[in-house]
Amino acid sequence: MIPTLKDIMAFLERIAPAAAAEDWDNPGLQVGNPSQGVGKILVALDPTLKALKEASKRGAQLVLSHHPLIFPSLASLNREIYPGDVIFEACKSEIGIVAAHTNLDVAQGGINDMLASLFRLTGTEALKKTPGFAGAGLGRIGDLHEPEPLLTFAAKVKALLGLEAVRVGEGAKERIRRVAVVGGSGGSLVPLAFAMGADVLVTGDVGHHDALQAETLGMALIDAGHFHTEKKAFALFGDHFRDLLAEEGWDVAVENWLEETQPLKWL
Repeated sequence: MIPTLKDIMAFLERIAPAAAAEDWDNPGLQVGNPSQGVGKILVALDPTLKALKEASKRGAQLVLSHHPLIFPSLASLNREIYPGDVIFEACKSEIGIVAAHTNLDVAQGGINDMLASLFRLTGTEALKKTPGFAGAGLGRIGDLHEPEPLLTFAAKVKALLGLEAVRVGEGAKERIRRVAVVGGSGGSLVPLAFAMGADVLVTGDVGHHDALQAETLGMALIDAGHFHTEKKAFALFGDHFRDLLAEEGWDVAVENWLEETQPLKWL
């Protein structure tokens, strides 16, 4: 059975309820016809024109993105600039776009759970719990199987996320065991991670003052970037989503766009 776009959105709502998203967020349907059948989904972190063209090339009817396309709300629609170029192309190509953003960040089995499992953390729990949603929350905190030097762990983070380099604040401990992870931008959670006993926080978009605060507290930091702390985790969710759809008895192919690149590069 091939589901409709409406079916896919209802299924996503069961996994990552929109009500669990941050107030400023805009998850859910961005562009599309709810009655359209969906036989193939392309999973991409960002809903870009490149992602749409990749979806079209692969014969996908839906781009499932992490970041919303319409964010914040639009005052006008210009075909020549983002996101207008994407919206016009999506309508012309009849390819839907659905975002699962902070609602998927906090969900069980979502972005941060995938990140914690990638680092093989045990005994994980939400770093900042989401009221009204059992087990949900922003970030995760858990333990490595054995304590290890920070720089050894940092090298693993690089390898697992496919990075050439990470930014590191060394903190005060020679060896780390308790690890907090926040996919995307998590520098503001430095005090909470420290209060929950983290030896190190792995996240992206760490600001200068966040780093100074962590240094003062004696907690280590690994800044692996917004893009890379989410890309791998979202791809793992894509694999999981494929399995969940199959369990529903739906004939839907789910493919990750592994060649996606970040908009900013080091020279």
